[in-house]
Amino acid sequence: MFNLPKATQVDQIIAKKVVDSYTNTKQKRLFVDVVDKIQWTNKLSVNTINLEGRDIQELQIFEIQLKEKKNIAELLAIIDKAISYHIIFLLKYGGEVMISTSKKHTHPANENNAVIDWTFNSEWMREVPYTLNLKQDIDFVYTDFCKQLSDVAESKVKSLDELIRQKEKIVTLEKEIKKLKTKVKNCKQFNIKVELNLKLQGKLKELRDIESI
Repeated sequence: MFNLPKATQVDQIIAKKVVDSYTNTKQKRLFVDVVDKIQWTNKLSVNTINLEGRDIQELQIFEIQLKEKKNIAELLAIIDKAISYHIIFLLKYGGEVMISTSKKHTHPANENNAVIDWTFNSEWMREVPYTLNLKQDIDFVYTDFCKQLSDVAESKVKSLDELIRQKEKIVTLEKEIKKLKTKVKNCKQFNIKVELNLKLQGKLKELRDIESI
């Protein structure tokens, strides 16, 4: 899908039971009901693309064929916690594709578990407009890809941590704006409504400023 070099190809089926120790009975049932097949399609590493990485040494690509669109975030979180490497998931259902990937780090108290810092998702789509730009190092490849998923490909944000901080601020501001809009709508007192509107305009400007970085 990303026109990757042949050296990156793995094409190995991943058994669903690989995540058994990370799931409860209900989640095991979910994997059976929702997931048709998990295929490890590609591996990006110094051995396959001749690019090294500082924070990310390897980047895996998993293709998941779904039986239905259901509890996808929960399923991917389980796989991400079970496998320490960073993974780009290509989820397929019918003729549509969704892409998801999570920045994560090893759990400080348990090296067999990964902790998810932030998840980047695309919409469901018929064609994939994203590319994996194989240059500089694997950290660049992954950060650039996450920026594409965030619709900030031309952003001045350089690092993945910066991008995540930006996304966190945006989510927080969007929640505050939603609450303020509700308060403005329901407020009956003119002077308080004016005050709320001023706060709302300030938050909207703050959001525009962050999104333009």
